[in-house]
Formats: sequence, structure tokens, C-alpha cells
Amino acid sequence: MEREPGLKWLFFDLNSYFASVEQQERPELRGKPIAVVPMQTNSTCAIAASYEAKAYGVKTGTMIYEAKKMCPGLICIPARHDVYVDYHNRIIQEVIKHTPINKIWSIDELSSRLPPNKRTLERSAEVSKNIKEGIWQNIGKHISCSIGVAPNSLLAKIASNMQKPNGLTILRQEDLPGPLLALRLTDLTGIGKNMEKRLNRAGISSIEQLWNTSPKQARKIWGGVQGERFWYWLHGYDFDPPETNNVMIGHSRILDPKLRHENEARTMARRLLVKATYRLRRKEYYAGALNLSVRTCAGYRWANEARFPAAHDPFTFLQHLDDLWGGMLTDFIPGPPLRFKKVSVILHHLRKDGQITHDILDSGYKEKIVDLEKREALASALDKLQNKYQKETVWLGTTPKTIGGYVGTKISFSRVPEKEEFWG
Repeated sequence: MEREPGLKWLFFDLNSYFASVEQQERPELRGKPIAVVPMQTNSTCAIAASYEAKAYGVKTGTMIYEAKKMCPGLICIPARHDVYVDYHNRIIQEVIKHTPINKIWSIDELSSRLPPNKRTLERSAEVSKNIKEGIWQNIGKHISCSIGVAPNSLLAKIASNMQKPNGLTILRQEDLPGPLLALRLTDLTGIGKNMEKRLNRAGISSIEQLWNTSPKQARKIWGGVQGERFWYWLHGYDFDPPETNNVMIGHSRILDPKLRHENEARTMARRLLVKATYRLRRKEYYAGALNLSVRTCAGYRWANEARFPAAHDPFTFLQHLDDLWGGMLTDFIPGPPLRFKKVSVILHHLRKDGQITHDILDSGYKEKIVDLEKREALASALDKLQNKYQKETVWLGTTPKTIGGYVGTKISFSRVPEKEEFWG
């Protein structure tokens, strides 16, 4: 565990990213309050807001019917995830001209472990300035970022939030905790409302009080080793967190109003599963379980899972999805006609090819292997067609027509879609 002087980490955070891209692409939106939305309805929420809209209190998660009351002139723009991913990829290429990228945290955040020759105050500030200017010159003048530089990645991320938009904050080891003392507990990455309550119950209501705790006390408050890690990060120590494995792949969808009947919702679930299967295959994983969950417009929820010998062809998964869907309908009947608000499919129990063992004592072992090989060969043929033509040329079933234009492909807080996911 290191606590050496020097500015080792740079954290890069794009400002109001989706909204800024829309303003870059469409000059008529510049200087106006806009909200990026998943669909054009007042019952949805903003997934991004421009700074002009934020001035009225509109932010990510604000319901649109409330946002329009706050800001009567609000312009709602349907999200274009493929455009945001394209800009993301171009921005990544710009950043790596100036510093290596260690981790892409989300569509609009990344961190860089600065090379040894760029860890001084002057050189790290120069790198940050060059990144900002490179984006303005090569990506667009309406795309801005805030950058934090610090001894470790947690402090760098905290610093990136201290001046927005278009800020640069540098936290030096020798200045700590001074610049942090004016912040609230919830301004620290990793401390949400629930964690704040736990800290308050332990008699901690300020950054200064948190700073003056001990590692053991932090571990007790957090209820585990993460609290001790947080204490050391906050105090400027630099070490890597334990690696986590990819444990599941899935898609979920809030259904457009026209897709909420049973047949259309089932078609959407099947399509989401095919999309998830393509991602699974690209990562060279097999899955041994499938989870289906639904939420109805009446507020009822249902979820169940199927387990099976590890596979990664869509035909196996679709068969199990149909079985789960039939079981779900049986559980809901008798009752009023179902209208579905959300469907989700998740593939889990993931493993690589070398981690799979088959039950050779199964009486139908040989027949199952032959059937699996046939399905795999057909799935591989579909993959080759998709890769050759850079789009889906053969569909399994029908493709729902959505308002947003994409099925399953959207940007989450922790995952940036690959360009292949927009093929269709």
C-alpha cells in the first residue's frame, strides 16, 4: 500500500454528456434547456439535462411532467444511443493522445494513471489543458469536461466533481484534507443517502469527523473491509481494489405503450434475449441459467429462472424463455388481461469453454451433444453473416418497432454498448 507524494491519477468526466452531444449536433438547441428522454411521453424521466435545464432544477431522473412545470420551455429530445457511443469512441481516441487510459468507468467517465513524468502539479495541469483543448478542436466546441487530479483514483473522481462545468481541480497529498472539508459527506463518491445515515448514527456528520476516524472504525461503520479501503483512499493511499468478474449479461426494456400487450411483450423479451446472446458469444462466455422478470402496468412483479447445461446459442435460450413465459402466464391467470410495463432477461452462471463439464453418465448424453453441436453451428453461421455485412441479415422471429429505434441497446451507468449492438 503506497502513500507517496505525487499526483498519480487523472479522472475525466464529461459534462451533461448526452445533452451536450445533442447541442453539438444540432445548433438550434444550443443555449436552450433540453432534456434527453427514452421516449416522447410525459410519464418518462430525463436521462440527461443540459445546463440550461439544470438551472431550473431539472436533472437526471426528473419526471418529465414535473420537469415541464419547472421549466415551461423545456425541449425533450429522444435519446440517440448510437450517436453517443460514436462520440464516446472519438473522445477516447483524443484522450489517449495525451495520457494512457486505465479504465473506462462509463460512457462519460474514465481514469488515467499518469506516467511518472507527468505527476507534478505543472505537468498534470498541462495534460488536463491539452485534453480539454483537443476535445474542443477535434470533437466539438460544445463538448466540455471536468477533470480531477489526485494521488489516487477515488480522490481524483471526487476532485472532478468539485468544479462543474469545464473545471479542473488538483488535490495534492500535502494539502489534504483542507480542500475536502467544505464538501458534504454525500459529495464523496461511494457515500449515498443510506451510507450517510449510517455515518450519522456513528456520530459522523462532516468530512472532518470522517477524516479523524480510524481504519477499524470505518470498517465497523461500513460493515466490512470496504470501509477500511475507503479510509485509506480518502487519506491519499494508492492501491487497486479487488478485481470483479463479469457475472451476468442481460437486457431490460420499459415498453412503449403500443408494445404492452402480451404478444408484443413476449416478442420484445425474445428480442432482448437474442441481443444478450450475441453479447455473450462475443465475450466467449457460456451461460447456465436464464432469468425472466416482468412488471405489469398494474404494478405486479414476477420473476423466475431456468437452469440448464451451459450453452451460448440463442435457440437453447429461446426455448427456456418460452417455458418461463408460459409459467408466468399460468401464475397470473385467472385475472384481468395483462398489460406489461417492463420486461427483463438475464443470462448468468457464466463460464468459459474450458470450465464446462458434461454429465457423461446421462443416458441421452450423446444425443444432447449432437443437438448442441447443430445449434452451435447454426448460431456461428448467423454470427458470420452479421460480421460480414455489419448488420443483422437474418432475424430470429420478428423485431418490435420501438419509438427509440433500438431493442435492448441502451447506455447504462456501468456499460458502454459495442457498435455491433446497434446493428439491425
